[in-house]
Amino acid sequence: MTPEKIISDIKKGQFRPVYWLEGEEDFFIDQVIQFAEHKILPESEAGFNLTIFYGRDAAWADVVNACRRYPMFAEKQVVIIKEAQDLKGIEKLEAYVEKPLSSTLLFVAYKGKKVDGRTKLAKLLKEKAVLFTSKKIYDSALPDWTSELVTAKGFSITKKALFLLIDHIGNDLSRLSNEIDKLALNLKNREKITEDDIEQFVGVSKEFNVFELQQAIAQRDLYKAVRIVNYFGSNPKAAPIQLIFPSLYNFFSKVQVVYSVPAKDERSVATALGVNSFFVKDYVSTATRFSYPEIEKILLLLYEYNLRNLGVNDAGTDDAELLKEMVVKMIAPL
Repeated sequence: MTPEKIISDIKKGQFRPVYWLEGEEDFFIDQVIQFAEHKILPESEAGFNLTIFYGRDAAWADVVNACRRYPMFAEKQVVIIKEAQDLKGIEKLEAYVEKPLSSTLLFVAYKGKKVDGRTKLAKLLKEKAVLFTSKKIYDSALPDWTSELVTAKGFSITKKALFLLIDHIGNDLSRLSNEIDKLALNLKNREKITEDDIEQFVGVSKEFNVFELQQAIAQRDLYKAVRIVNYFGSNPKAAPIQLIFPSLYNFFSKVQVVYSVPAKDERSVATALGVNSFFVKDYVSTATRFSYPEIEKILLLLYEYNLRNLGVNDAGTDDAELLKEMVVKMIAPL
């Protein structure tokens, strides 16, 4: 079950009395809750038949009483518990879940955790309710997910713009979605998001960023790499060193895998790396410029300089100097 499937079924009038939304990724839970709050009941009915509780401030008995109430001048009522993980005595809802009212749609947003599978409540939820568990998106899957989100909103995005957006925001799905919405509003009659749009509306330099640094190292372009590092030194907020290390490690660790793939066609490499074939060319081309031992050296340098940044075997070299020293060693041939 996915948030899209839950929403689609509700739109078709295929209702279930209880929707239990749990897990690590708030974005997917919020998708369903936002729909339940704003789209199920027409505005004329919501005033009487929409009840929202917040876990920290609610009592489980009040929730049950609200659920057992019949709708006024309507066929359905909607009851929502936000931040349900903070509701004391939430296990007491099991009596209602066992015998729910068909005219009530109860939505429970149980964020950051899962109901204990050994409890009676968990067993009842599997039997009587829609039980959705949201999981964090792995960083490796983030480009695909973001690209699909852009497409779902009716737009397309260039490869560089996609990487700029992800490098800048990271694994914050709600913020990614909001930034894409903001970009869409500013595109006017265009449908493609470009790196110029990211620079203008998100505030990321299209020339001096982590993606461009990664490309400069991958192309063994020392002049360009040092220019970018110098820019970071003058603009520390543009790319904090703590964000640069994971990004570079993610890229070059994938390059390392390329050497072990027997067939170097895009589909085989994409499968081995767990990425969309759209991104494979960069990994393969980098593997042709560097030998396997050189990629090992790069990964070891990332480990060493991350420790130095944390103060291990380093007397306090500033971030820009550390980066510059590391980049020169990465690009230099063995």
